Amino acid sequence: MLKIYIMNKLFDNTETAFAIKSDSDLEKAYFLFKLIKSEPLVRIGSAVTKFALNAHLPVEGLIRATVFDHFCGGINEDDCLPIIAKMYKKNVYSVLDYSVEGKEIESQFDFALKKILEILKYAKDNKAMPFGVFKPTGFGRLELYQKVSEKLPLTDEEKKEWKKVEERYEKIAKTAFDFDVPLLIDAEESWMQPAVDDLLEGLMAKYNKEKVIIYSTLQLYLWDRLDYLKGLHERARKGKFKIGMKLVRGAYMEKERERAQQMGYPDPICKDKDATDKNFDTVQRYMFDHIEDMAIFCGTHNEESSYLLMEMMKERNIDKKDPRVWFGQLYGMSDNISYNLGKEGYNVAKYLPFGPVKDVMPYLLRRAEENTSVAGQTTRELDLITKERKRRKLV
Repeated sequence: MLKIYIMNKLFDNTETAFAIKSDSDLEKAYFLFKLIKSEPLVRIGSAVTKFALNAHLPVEGLIRATVFDHFCGGINEDDCLPIIAKMYKKNVYSVLDYSVEGKEIESQFDFALKKILEILKYAKDNKAMPFGVFKPTGFGRLELYQKVSEKLPLTDEEKKEWKKVEERYEKIAKTAFDFDVPLLIDAEESWMQPAVDDLLEGLMAKYNKEKVIIYSTLQLYLWDRLDYLKGLHERARKGKFKIGMKLVRGAYMEKERERAQQMGYPDPICKDKDATDKNFDTVQRYMFDHIEDMAIFCGTHNEESSYLLMEMMKERNIDKKDPRVWFGQLYGMSDNISYNLGKEGYNVAKYLPFGPVKDVMPYLLRRAEENTSVAGQTTRELDLITKERKRRKLV
């Protein structure tokens, strides 16, 4: 059956992919991806947007009507509820993602904790929201994570600051455990990741005894992640706890390469896209070979990696609704994967970002730049939208 899906190109079904989009929504998406396809336009648009927002020019309405509404659920949780309900009717779940970035003060970290706790409560009472999620830099400064990662001595003030970071992680993990809502923790820059890995390994050892509640993230454009996972697996077997991992390709490639070059250490990124794809699929296979010890959240817009996971599930007779296997995509991208998987009965969720327009702009600009830089991503989106516009006789 699965080979039939692949032969017939399940992910080419645009009628299913865009079923919840009105003709107007589809036209807006076409216009947006046409803009994003132009790298110079994205760079100019990013610079102009940053300037306009910093200068308090009245551009939020324009941003909301274009890029914000395409990639975000709204400015608060209540804004997101209609979208969550609409997707759930198509068997696509939502992961509410508070996407405010770049605020490095204690009051903001405490506010982010409060917000994620509220989201976990939302998720506990809403079947359409199977996960909570947060970014490490939502709970602490990047430079502090870096210092801890490099095992550098902390000042007395930094020790107090780090203790607060640990307390935030513990509070959110215990709440997720008590509510029985699994928690996805994103990965960020490689030079801060060791501190995050250590924190999350401790939480997995504590809360993943019976099943996976705590998920870390592997950015698989980093060539060392399979070795890290194998080491973690050995420790997990000894400690008798389970591993949860979200698998992604990665989101900070240019920054990673520039830093490695400037500081004279080996490039941490795989040599090319083929090597990254191979790394992703090898890690996915490793996790699937040890599915009794692990849970996978396959966060990808890559159709071949998605087909591979479907194939492995079929070969090993893993039920489509097995809670140890999830597919995930970002809201506003790869609807052809999400909604077709949902229609076939797989566990699939969309990351649904929200937050004040100005505060979410760093996230949005990264999305636009990612679509521009990832080979074929925007072209694929445009091809699918064009196909659906023709099917609906809009062109």
